[in-house]
Amino acid sequence: EPLFLRRTMAVRSCLGVKFGVSGLLSQLTSSTRHHGRPCVSPILTPQRRNTSSSASSSKVKVDLDQNTGVAVMHMQSPPVNSLSLDFITELCISLEKLEMDKGCRGLIITSSQPKVFSAGLDILEMYGKSPERCGEFWKSVQELWLKLYSSNMVTIAAVNGSSPAGGCLMALTCDYRIMADNPAYSIGLNETQLGIVAPFWFKDTLMNTIGLRNSEMALQLGLLYKPQDALKVGLVDQVVPEDQVLPAAVKSVNKWLAVPEHARQITKSMMRKSTIDRLTSNREADIQNFVSFITRESIQKSLRGYMELLKQKKA
Repeated sequence: EPLFLRRTMAVRSCLGVKFGVSGLLSQLTSSTRHHGRPCVSPILTPQRRNTSSSASSSKVKVDLDQNTGVAVMHMQSPPVNSLSLDFITELCISLEKLEMDKGCRGLIITSSQPKVFSAGLDILEMYGKSPERCGEFWKSVQELWLKLYSSNMVTIAAVNGSSPAGGCLMALTCDYRIMADNPAYSIGLNETQLGIVAPFWFKDTLMNTIGLRNSEMALQLGLLYKPQDALKVGLVDQVVPEDQVLPAAVKSVNKWLAVPEHARQITKSMMRKSTIDRLTSNREADIQNFVSFITRESIQKSLRGYMELLKQKKA
C-alpha cells in the first residue's frame, strides 16, 4: 500500500472524513476532469459546517465563513512551513474538503508562522531517502499543485513572509497574489541555487505568470525577488503593508466572487487546461525523472552541503 495513500487515509480519519479505499485510489489516479479539475469521488463525505466554522489538523487550520463562502487556510507547520510529505498530505485533504463544500467559493491561503509563507519543499524529504520514498513524496507534490491550479474556487495567496522555491509555486497556483511590503521578504523559484532543476510544470506555471524572458532569467539564475521587484515583473499582483495583507486578500476575493461563477470557472479552466493536461499525461514519467535526478550522488552532495550551511547559520 503506497505511503502517500496510507498517510492520506490517516489524515482523513483525523479530519473526520469518511472514505473508501477504491474511491481514494480512483481520485489519486483518475485523469477525468470537470472544468479543468479532478472529479471528486462521491464516496468522500465532508462534515456539515455551521455558519462560521473552523477545522484544523496539526499543520493546517481552516476558517470558513458560510455567510461569505470564503475560507482562510492558515499554514502552521513550524518553523517555516516546509512542505514535507505529512504537511502536503494535510494540505491536500483540507483543499479537497473545501472543494467539495458547496458553501465554499473562495480560498485565501496564508501563514501562521512569523516572517515566512512557506520555505518550499522539505530538503529532508529528498536527502538520504530511498527511491521509493522520493517517488511517493514527488507524487504528493504533484497532487498539491493539481488541486490548487485546477481549483474551481477563487484562490488568493496572502504572502505574509518569504516564499522561495515550492512556497513560490504554491503562490503561483493561485488566481491572485498579495505580498507584504517588507524588504526582508523574498519570493521566487531559486532551485538552481541549490543545484536542483525546477521541473517543466514549475516552469510552465511561472511562464504563464511572468512570461518567457522573465522566466528564463528567473529560473536560470534562481532569482529571489523582493516584494517591489516581484510586483514589477508580475510575480505578485499587489504589495501592501504587512498588517494589511489579509484585509487586502478579503477585499480581493470578494471582487473575484462578484463575477458570475460559472463563466469565471470555465474561463479559468480554458486558460489553465493545457498546462494541467501536460502534467496529468506525464505524471509517472515526471516522477521517474525526479527520482533519477534527486538520487544522484552529485545532487545528494549538493543537498548535504546546503543542509550543513543551514546548520552553520543557525549556530
